[in-house]
Amino acid sequence: MKILSAEEMRVTDRVTMEAHGVPSLSLMNHAGEAVARFILREFPAARCITVLCGKGNNGGDGLVAARALATAGCDVGVLLLGNPSDLKGDAAEMFRRMPLPVTIVEEEAALATPEVGRLLDSTELLVDAVVGTGFKPPLRGPAAALRDRIRTLTSPIVAVDLPSGWDADSRNYDAEGAFRADAVVTFTAPKLAHACGNLTGSAYRPIVVAAIGSPEAAVRSDLNLTWAGSSKKIAAAPRAADDNKGRHGHVLVIGGSHGKAGAPSMASLAALRTGAGLVTAAVAGSMLSLVASTTPELMTVGLSEGQRGEIDARNLESTALDALLARKTVIALGPGLGQEPATEEFVLGLLARTRLPMVIDADALNILAKHRELIDGRDRTLILTPHPGEMSRLAGLSVKEVQSEREPLAREFATRHQLTLVLKGWRTLIAHPDGSIAFNTTGNPGMAKGGSGDILTGIVAAMVAQYPDQLADAVNAAVYLHGLAADFAVREQDEHTLLATDTIAHLFRAFRFNPHDPAGYVWFEGLPR
Repeated sequence: MKILSAEEMRVTDRVTMEAHGVPSLSLMNHAGEAVARFILREFPAARCITVLCGKGNNGGDGLVAARALATAGCDVGVLLLGNPSDLKGDAAEMFRRMPLPVTIVEEEAALATPEVGRLLDSTELLVDAVVGTGFKPPLRGPAAALRDRIRTLTSPIVAVDLPSGWDADSRNYDAEGAFRADAVVTFTAPKLAHACGNLTGSAYRPIVVAAIGSPEAAVRSDLNLTWAGSSKKIAAAPRAADDNKGRHGHVLVIGGSHGKAGAPSMASLAALRTGAGLVTAAVAGSMLSLVASTTPELMTVGLSEGQRGEIDARNLESTALDALLARKTVIALGPGLGQEPATEEFVLGLLARTRLPMVIDADALNILAKHRELIDGRDRTLILTPHPGEMSRLAGLSVKEVQSEREPLAREFATRHQLTLVLKGWRTLIAHPDGSIAFNTTGNPGMAKGGSGDILTGIVAAMVAQYPDQLADAVNAAVYLHGLAADFAVREQDEHTLLATDTIAHLFRAFRFNPHDPAGYVWFEGLPR
């Protein structure tokens, strides 16, 4: 699913109407009805609803939603910001069709009237259809006053397309002057603000994309941005009845050092749970029994180690290394590895000696950051999974610079080094060698714990092992599944208590979840109730 700018959304609507013959009134009807269906399903207790409408097409969508909600038996009030004579085109037509009384607010003072007070204070849910994709901040006049007024209310708010006051082209995390929102229903495709912003003030509240009649051929974009969740489709097909483990790859996890046996253990377990046919953990010999006890399905290899319990360069000896790499599909390098000089020598030697696909994380990234000239994926598959601190070292920038330029930095780094870069953080970015970027919208603050990165490494390696010919989709889907599993896990406990390994236990729910709702919604963020 493409991510669009506001102008690209306007072009999509125009192409839908002119080239595909879909009437604009039909698009508006479908949009408003989609909002109403979503409210009836996700907020079933709300029977007294107030719809806030502006004078543009967003307000027209709201008028349709109000009519549909009233038809479904809800007690619906409608508040219009502006004079009805100012309505144009489709919005004016929907106003003419409105069977409900409409409260008109043309001046800020009107918001203080008893009539408006009753509409706002007695409502169980608000629908924000004041302004949408075409709006450029800031809000002014009655719209700004209404925003301030409803901030005093506790009723949930469902935003139509965008929370009013949010710029559709914004890449910012927040927008101080926008309406609050508890859910967002947008149409056809997500816009930049949906991909980048915290529109609902939470990682858990829903943002859904509703299909309203635009064919895929009408959705065009030059941004080269997509949604990571679309790639989950590669894991949706059931396995063949005559399947065997040899068809799903063999992941080799190399990591661990004194006091850090947990990291390769978690990465290995995640790889197994994600579907790799075989997983071998290669760790310092002194911790072999501890890692082997992770699960009986895990195979292990003990590596030579130095006096500090670190993996050392003796493991590069040809006979030993050839045996270690034989019949492996993907290497996951870095979890708990440490950065001792002997380990650094081993990592650099391993990079030079094999062209197996490699997922590089944690301490292996920090070692690589000291030797940036070796970051080269032109004749091999390299996947780097840094958090902002690790990325700052890889790019030679401050963390602040990394965070302020995440998207262009990720694209430039991936294309220059011809590799796949998973830049973690709010809206983890997956940048590919061709310049495309996928935004991930799953995950939550409970994942801010030690071990989360190790588990992602294992999931990425397992997906690449299973889908080597669909590399971009494999990595996109891995990141999406990781966050989605954590979203399911936190539902059963709390952000504070969530452990990284709890995410592994909920991977099965992530695999079973279909973000494409039978009712025509794509769950871009959040989960159905």
